[in-house]
Amino acid sequence: MQLPDRAGPWTLDDVLALGEDTSHRVEMVGGALLLTPRPGVAHQRAVRRLANLLDAAAGGDVEVLAAVNVNLGGRALVVPDVAVVRAAAATGDRLCADAGDVVLAVEVTTPDTAVTDRFTRPALYAEAGIAHHWRLDLEPGPHLWIGALEGGAYTTVARVPGGRTTRIPAPLSVQLDPAGLTAPPAR
Repeated sequence: MQLPDRAGPWTLDDVLALGEDTSHRVEMVGGALLLTPRPGVAHQRAVRRLANLLDAAAGGDVEVLAAVNVNLGGRALVVPDVAVVRAAAATGDRLCADAGDVVLAVEVTTPDTAVTDRFTRPALYAEAGIAHHWRLDLEPGPHLWIGALEGGAYTTVARVPGGRTTRIPAPLSVQLDPAGLTAPPAR
């Protein structure tokens, strides 16, 4: 995708009209276009494994999607690493899911995305009313933060360190060890 030579502000329709970009993640917050390079191997491994775990736990009323566009009320379009959305919202060839259809948004944090994933995204997700937010931090070692929306902000439900297998009951019941999400496959 070649970005048009123009300044902002950008709208949701402007961003969706750009088409698919295979080298960057394209998002929009407050009229500003945000481009980030595709993530590295450990990040992608963690996203795939976590999505697989969530997918195995999902019933027919939700679908697990990786890197889907999420419309946060028209002023922001973001791409969570993993999103659990209502199945009815994942039909056809839609370009994005609406925040009201997102049950869980998950971010996998790397040093390059730490500030955005720890501060900006949770604030945007909370404002949009997404009930559950998880953050898998890869540095200094894998650990999972689990948040639930209460009173317009996320409260910490649990912190799961790497090396400990824990059952997480909501919004989907899964058992995981954050370290196992990033470990290279045994050969």
